[in-house]
Amino acid sequence: MIELARQHRQRLFEAMPENGMVVVTSGAEVIRNRDVEYHFRPQSDFFYLTGFEEPEACLVMTKRCDEAGQTKTMTGLFLRSKDPEKETWEGKRLGVDMAPNRLKIDQAWSNDQFESVMPTHMAGMETLWFSFDQLGHWLPRLQPMIESLKAQGRKGVTAPSRLEDLDHLLHEHRLIKSEAELAKLRKAAQVSVQGHLAAMQSVVAQRFEYQLQADLEATFKRHGAKREAFATIVAAGENACVLHYTENRAPIGANDLVLVDAGAEFEGYAGDITTTFPASGRFNQAQAQLYNWVLKAQRAAVDVIAPGVSYFQVHETARRVLVEGLVDCGILHGEVDALIEAEAYKPYFMHGTGHWLGMDVHDVGAYKQDGQWRLLEPGMVMTVEPGLYISSEDEKAPSDFRGLGIRIEDDVAVTDTGHEVLTLGLPRTVAEIEQWMQAHGEN
Repeated sequence: MIELARQHRQRLFEAMPENGMVVVTSGAEVIRNRDVEYHFRPQSDFFYLTGFEEPEACLVMTKRCDEAGQTKTMTGLFLRSKDPEKETWEGKRLGVDMAPNRLKIDQAWSNDQFESVMPTHMAGMETLWFSFDQLGHWLPRLQPMIESLKAQGRKGVTAPSRLEDLDHLLHEHRLIKSEAELAKLRKAAQVSVQGHLAAMQSVVAQRFEYQLQADLEATFKRHGAKREAFATIVAAGENACVLHYTENRAPIGANDLVLVDAGAEFEGYAGDITTTFPASGRFNQAQAQLYNWVLKAQRAAVDVIAPGVSYFQVHETARRVLVEGLVDCGILHGEVDALIEAEAYKPYFMHGTGHWLGMDVHDVGAYKQDGQWRLLEPGMVMTVEPGLYISSEDEKAPSDFRGLGIRIEDDVAVTDTGHEVLTLGLPRTVAEIEQWMQAHGEN
């Protein structure tokens, strides 16, 4: 990841105007309760540019034009100093001396040097770039330094005169994945596949949602994932109609469908898969009918993914098939176009068909440009996850469908000629799922 991060910095330097400074923080540890911290994960922008995972670090990148008209760049890092006593309790720190060579950067300083070192590098800069999501963090620290530099104007010292949101620049870079990043996403996807297969295999032998979650997440760990990419959803029966259900404490009924939405994080990159399967290993007629329509919508949406296709066209494609399915199942009545126009499907399909995927499970990058849905480009990675959710309290729906929640999700990369499904390896059709569970299920 260190070499990949260096390449990311180089790309950012090339896009930056001269006499600009970028600052990005890793974030700090957060107390969970008393003196116990949440497990630390660096902010994605910081990790993207450094490959460094310690808390309380700050990346500084400067690009300036010197008096000879030459462009000079500098990459520096503020980080925690070595501390033998704390390292005994908390683990080894990289330290200032090792950082330049290990992280392939120019300079490193201890955090207690921030106030003294930063003004030197800020002098002569025209623009400061940082994420405006962190205005509350940066303004109190940078404002006194800017004021101090402005007070030295008679000495020829100049201070930054513009603040720019780094997100607009950096997040467009993160949206288009390199081949090295795609390799990590493929690995995250395939580790995620193994976790979902483990859940399908063990469901017959388990009584509670959390037991299924344990099997899935243990499989992630066994295949090298450091953590889950997001909070795992294991939703049995009508719990699947709650889109972000994460309690995972309910019993699994023998005739329930189980919706599992989970992904592994591998070397900073996320997988994101949703599977829906019968706890018994067999779909009943209503479950199979609704499932087949969701699968048809999902496959139709995946099939349209290619360079030059509007992002929204993927959603439109899935939406039309889902509405056709709602009519076929007797849940909606009328002409498909009229039902779409009236948004009659919204009680049953209330979310988008996907999102960008990368270091964050809901990854960065604009969905629209100049007010228009953007066109897909090679290197983009997105999820495709249509679903149908029929409330148990919906008296207008046929009783056999009430309480069913079905979502099917895969991770898809846009290629030069079309697309690549990263999450291949899961049984998806009704017949495939039933056959796989019969052959592999625990009794």
